[in-house]
Amino acid sequence: MRVLIIGTGYVGLNTGVMLAYLGNEVTCIDVNAEKIKLLQAGIAPFYEPHLEEMFALAKDKISFTDNYEAAQIGEKDVIFIAVGTPSLPDGSANLEYVRQAAESIAEKLSDKFTVVVNKSTVPIGSGNWVGAIIKTHYEKTHGKKANGLFAVVSNPEFLKQGAALHDSLYPDRVVIGSENEHGLDVLRELFGPVLWQDFEAPACLPRPEGLKEVPLLACDLTSAEVIKYAANAFLALKISYINEIARLTAKVGADAQMVAKGIGLDNRIGPRFLNPGIGWGGSCFGKDTAALVATAREYQLEMPIVQAARDVNYGQRSWVVDALQEQLKILKGRRVALLGFSFKPETDDLRDAPSLDIARLLIQRGAIVRAHDPIALDNARRQYPDMGVTYCQEVEDALDEAEAIVLVTEWPYYRTLNWSKIPPVVLVDGRNYLDDKALRALGFTVIGVGR
Repeated sequence: MRVLIIGTGYVGLNTGVMLAYLGNEVTCIDVNAEKIKLLQAGIAPFYEPHLEEMFALAKDKISFTDNYEAAQIGEKDVIFIAVGTPSLPDGSANLEYVRQAAESIAEKLSDKFTVVVNKSTVPIGSGNWVGAIIKTHYEKTHGKKANGLFAVVSNPEFLKQGAALHDSLYPDRVVIGSENEHGLDVLRELFGPVLWQDFEAPACLPRPEGLKEVPLLACDLTSAEVIKYAANAFLALKISYINEIARLTAKVGADAQMVAKGIGLDNRIGPRFLNPGIGWGGSCFGKDTAALVATAREYQLEMPIVQAARDVNYGQRSWVVDALQEQLKILKGRRVALLGFSFKPETDDLRDAPSLDIARLLIQRGAIVRAHDPIALDNARRQYPDMGVTYCQEVEDALDEAEAIVLVTEWPYYRTLNWSKIPPVVLVDGRNYLDDKALRALGFTVIGVGR
């Protein structure tokens, strides 16, 4: 099929590369001309495992432009809106980029039927809103009715950063929401290779053993929108729940990891997302839980459980600093090394990263903060040049004369360090990732989460 992706951020680019690899003719458009130049040169604008490898495999099927005329909207079978929807101060989503995309589509639509897909995480009801914008703008621009020219479909993404292309090719499920049967049929065909797993798996991303087909859930537009928010909120709840339990285990002398293992063996609960730590960050959980709370309030509803998950999560960040303060007594003038700056391993994404709040709080209390990350330092220098953090390219520089260490991001690299050569100090293991017994034997004062 002929596919247009509007937006070359995390969701848009990974979706475009996946669809191109499966044989579709994909055009990606973005208003950021510098990003388009990088993409045209075959360079990914962010780090994601296997992205450039897959890029190379799909290069004959994918093109990039910053010009809507060149995008040839009127010739496309499917158009994905995958632009950013950042949070407004009240927690609701900013839909300005979605609006601009919808109006641009309306201006260039032809007489052929086109499926417009909301791929961005958008507030509940946005599908109907996008449809109304396209219809109104088309009729105003073209002077004729838009009836039957297009259908709006919701196809929420469930990608994990660090495994986005794997999740694109081998998802847990595909959700398609629309009241238009023709639109549903087009998306069923587009995702057919994924649903039936009848494509040749790339060597860099082998098919999981035993995977023969992927479930499809076809539903109404609004239900698909709710599914996205509800799924992310549930996972956020699970993480915050185990972190709240970890606060209790620390008080009573239990081990939060053993507790997590014990409840995770219950198949009604499962072990995933039950890792005590300093909480979630990134572009999804924080933004989506805030948007869900804000949407509920529009309908005169409160969501105290979701709000509590947010409160617990962001409280974990100040806990790290409080734990250091308790051990060191005085933070002013103390040298603190942060190991990891991205919000999770295998990405350079700093959106809502716990490291940012932890660094700010430490600096507010007078600490001298030096940070290392295997991938994210260039982003950190570019986005936060004046934070007051010294960004260290080599981990040895971050650890030099450190009086305390905080493991923020569980990069495997940090397990490979020769800890016996590092002077023993107070170490907050924010992910319960390191061998605490071995570190204590070396003289470190190890503070874990809930243990």
